[in-house]
Amino acid sequence: MALLTLGTVATTSLSAIKYFHGMNVADFAALVAKVLNEESSGRAPLGQNAPTAPSAKPLMPGAITTDGRLFVPNRGVLQIKPGDYIAVDANGWPILLSANAISGGTAPSATTSWAHS
Repeated sequence: MALLTLGTVATTSLSAIKYFHGMNVADFAALVAKVLNEESSGRAPLGQNAPTAPSAKPLMPGAITTDGRLFVPNRGVLQIKPGDYIAVDANGWPILLSANAISGGTAPSATTSWAHS
C-alpha cells in the first residue's frame, strides 16, 4: 500500500481564520457557524442508510472557542495555538493547520503545501 495525495479542488477555496487573541469577533463567529455535525448533515455514518431529507445543522456555537479549543464533530478536541489557521471545507468539516506547517517551518529551505489570503 502506498500513501495517497490530498489537496483541495481549488486554490484557497476554504473559509479560514488565523487564530490569535483579539481576532475579529464577526469573522470568528462566521467560521464557527460553518462547522457542521457530519452525522446530522444528511450523510449517514459508515454502514448506515442516509436519511431521506438532509438536516444540515451547525454543530454548536462553541465548535471553536476563543480560549483555543476546536471541537471536531464526533472525534474529539484539538488545542489551537496562536498563529494556527482553522479552516472549514464546503461540507462543514473543520481543519486545523499549525502556524509552523502553513509558514513552511523554521528550516532555511523549508516550504509549505498551504496558501492563504
